[in-house]
Amino acid sequence: MFMQTMENIYLDNAATTSLSPEVLDAMMPYLLNEYGNPSSVHKNGRNAKLAIENARRSVASLLGVHHSTIYFTSGGTESNNMVIAGMARSGYIRYILTSATEHHAVLHPVEKSGTPSTYLAIDEYGRPCLDDLKRQLKKLNGRCLVSLMAANNETGVLTDVNGAAKITLSNNGLFHTDAVQYIGHYPMDLSAMPIHFASASGHKFHGPKGTGILYIKEGIELIALIDGGGQEKNMRSGTENVAGIAGFAKALEIAMRDYETHKKQLRYLRNHLKKEIKERIPAVVINEDPNEEGLYTILSVSIPFDDEVAGITLLLDQNGVSISGGSACSGGSVSHVMKALGRDKNYETLRFSFSRYNKAEEILAVIRILNMIYKGVDSI
Repeated sequence: MFMQTMENIYLDNAATTSLSPEVLDAMMPYLLNEYGNPSSVHKNGRNAKLAIENARRSVASLLGVHHSTIYFTSGGTESNNMVIAGMARSGYIRYILTSATEHHAVLHPVEKSGTPSTYLAIDEYGRPCLDDLKRQLKKLNGRCLVSLMAANNETGVLTDVNGAAKITLSNNGLFHTDAVQYIGHYPMDLSAMPIHFASASGHKFHGPKGTGILYIKEGIELIALIDGGGQEKNMRSGTENVAGIAGFAKALEIAMRDYETHKKQLRYLRNHLKKEIKERIPAVVINEDPNEEGLYTILSVSIPFDDEVAGITLLLDQNGVSISGGSACSGGSVSHVMKALGRDKNYETLRFSFSRYNKAEEILAVIRILNMIYKGVDSI
């Protein structure tokens, strides 16, 4: 079951994106010439330190906060761990509230934190229920950490982060959002939101892998996970990735500069593919809230399992299309998110995720391949 396609159609951008040429240009000086250690006092070190602080100011300005609240990390996973483990070690929080549809970079640190925790109830789309958040926080009476993602990495469903953060603040809690799938795809004014912590990762919006940030609201004390030379104001010791930091800042600048154009482009690609899949596979379940617009970069669909057509992710890969499976067929593990949504049996879930480098002709090719898989023909 093969057909001739383009060299490669990459629709797994929620996993990682390609590096923007503009971002690479911003990084090159610090890979080749300005390679000094930012902690050194000589000119080379000062130049590297200046690059970091310029990047910090740029990122802070784009997120609407003071530059002193932005800390550079290796990515969203580290940032999430810094918040959860750091607050647990501080002894200030007595309880953690999160949801079953969070990324493992939140769920696993919560499990290992040694702090009592509870999953909030979720609605049919996997979104945390704010009424349950109110109930839980009133019962716990303060000093809780609430950690909820801004956009689900498998389904693209958006959480009412502002509403959840307001509830948390009104009940004397601290609020963290894993914004890895949100920052870089939407503007976010953190100063206008009652949020205490926010995580982001550069490779989700055409920045370099191994780069991220953690926003920590002014006045919040967090116990560092990594001790050493005291970099990042003693919050994240270790020689800084100067080129990566410069790349992160440039990638976020480009993402916000071109936000409206890219959103329109990707929403069109997503909705066109969604329409065609629904027409060809009527029993498909679209993993979204039909009443609320979700993340425009992700389309998650669950297809009833068919013994004759199984392993669709692999079949697409064999035909030159790269996607992810939110859940697996009979031979693999099932996503915890799909389990929470009740798609753990008799479904195969496909996650298509888009970037500004995807083209309409690629979507047409994917539709032809899916049609071939289900109808046994190679054209539509």
